[in-house]
Amino acid sequence: MADRNAEKKGILLETGTNEFEIVEFSIGEVNYGINVAKVREVITRVPVTKMPQVHPFVDGLFTLRGRVMPLVNLPRCLNAVGSEEPKNIIVTEINNYNIGFLVDNVSRIHRISWKDMEPSPEVGEDSMVVGVIKMPDKIVLLLDFETIIAKINPEINAKLTTFNNGTTVVKESRENMHIVVAEDSPMLRDLLVSTLHEAGYKFVKDFNNGKAAWDYLSILAKEPGPIEDQVKIMISDIEMPQMDGHRLLKLIREDEVLANVPVILFSSLINEEMRRKGDNLGANGQISKPEIGQLIDLLDKLIFDSKKDTEKA
Repeated sequence: MADRNAEKKGILLETGTNEFEIVEFSIGEVNYGINVAKVREVITRVPVTKMPQVHPFVDGLFTLRGRVMPLVNLPRCLNAVGSEEPKNIIVTEINNYNIGFLVDNVSRIHRISWKDMEPSPEVGEDSMVVGVIKMPDKIVLLLDFETIIAKINPEINAKLTTFNNGTTVVKESRENMHIVVAEDSPMLRDLLVSTLHEAGYKFVKDFNNGKAAWDYLSILAKEPGPIEDQVKIMISDIEMPQMDGHRLLKLIREDEVLANVPVILFSSLINEEMRRKGDNLGANGQISKPEIGQLIDLLDKLIFDSKKDTEKA
């Protein structure tokens, strides 16, 4: 049975079926979710060492298998009313950063399709919710853990805004390149787009989910002339409502017109397993958030290599 489940999971990894798994947990009366790919393990609450001058969301530090990591009090972070004695810690690895989140209870794992998750309604600039999953008996809110971590760790924001300016020739080459971005986190999307603009990539079209990006690309594919005149590069997150980045990549590679459009996956989920899936689906590059400097270097490489190939032809 274990081998059969592993084989089924392997098939899922290779084909980009637009499915994912979430760990469901609760804070008070509200149900939340986190992508299983971000979770290292779930443990019962452990002692915490208080630290001076830490972020208000952080209770302190705890040790797990010899590794010290911060513990975020998620009820306080969300300004939510939870139980007096939260029971569980969700240990995560996000953006190559290990951190624990204190929650009331962890219940179960669900496998769902990204198309069953709707983007979060616009309810305020400080909302931490990026998606809403409607189940038969309840609603589960998918949280924007990248934004939470960025608020706690200033290094994340620094890496999202640090890049190589490049020479005058490089900057001029960046100006007219049409880049499409798919990123569901409002804060990270705004930072990414503004940093691309600052680097000289002025023509950026951004979307908050993969389906919206795919619909836009499908329209561009119907325009006359070479597709590279319509879109130069696609940058996509992996974890998004409606359609994930892997499914988006698969559709692009299967499309007769869009097949050769370069696609870069820019995600907090880039690990060995995810990298293998992206490679098999045809990604031109995979960069782990928040390394935007590496992202812009790869953009330049893909653009300049493409220009050289065109000139040779």
